[in-house]
Amino acid sequence: MRLLDALNFKMNNTIILIPSRMSASRLPGKPLLKINGISIIQHVYNRAKATNLGKVYVATEDAEIQTEIEKNGGNSIMTSKNHQTGTDRIFEAVEKINDIENIKYVINLQGDEPQISTEDIINLDKNVRKLNSKIGTLCTDIKDKKIFSNKNIVKVSVNETFQKNNHSPALTFFRNAEDFDEKNTYHHIGIYQYEISTLKKFINFKQTENEKKFRLEQLRALDNSIPIDVMYTQNSPIGVDTMDDFMEIKKIMEYKKD
Repeated sequence: MRLLDALNFKMNNTIILIPSRMSASRLPGKPLLKINGISIIQHVYNRAKATNLGKVYVATEDAEIQTEIEKNGGNSIMTSKNHQTGTDRIFEAVEKINDIENIKYVINLQGDEPQISTEDIINLDKNVRKLNSKIGTLCTDIKDKKIFSNKNIVKVSVNETFQKNNHSPALTFFRNAEDFDEKNTYHHIGIYQYEISTLKKFINFKQTENEKKFRLEQLRALDNSIPIDVMYTQNSPIGVDTMDDFMEIKKIMEYKKD
């Protein structure tokens, strides 16, 4: 390897993994639904690739998704159908990457957020490095009160210093605001950046009662005293969980010709 290539690889020691499967309970087959003639999973892949942070892979159990990514020149890794969470799928993919000894950070990017901002992914990586975070994620303002009671949208609570610093350790994550206080609560955006040693530690913990009760795997980290740093963004990407979500985001993105 030439010296310049080696230096570039050392700098780009982050990889982006996008877990995706066809059998989502609320909207089966959603990764291949198309917006502007491009599948949802391909939109996400393109935005991840545009960051130039490092290699990008889709981790999937479905041949249809692998075919979709690879026919467009992308990278994919086939994983087991038996994973309980997206992070479990991510870790299997990590273990299958040949040059993993050179990787320091793994970004877990949700495959159902085709509006995710490339700039936000880059800023997350920058802040995780700056803060030496074990795990980092993003949040944004809740602009519609209906979001508090929408169980499809995950919320995160942070401490009161958040406004001053634009980052804070997460206090907790939840789906329904009836269960928690709305104060210092934000709309969580489905992206995580793990220090790879922390990812290995996380995977070895059993699912906690909170994780199973609220169906939020990030609670496994908090329950085991692994801090999650939350960074703020003004962007509010829509996750595609239902057909209504898909129709809304399709209308927005096709209007913008994105």
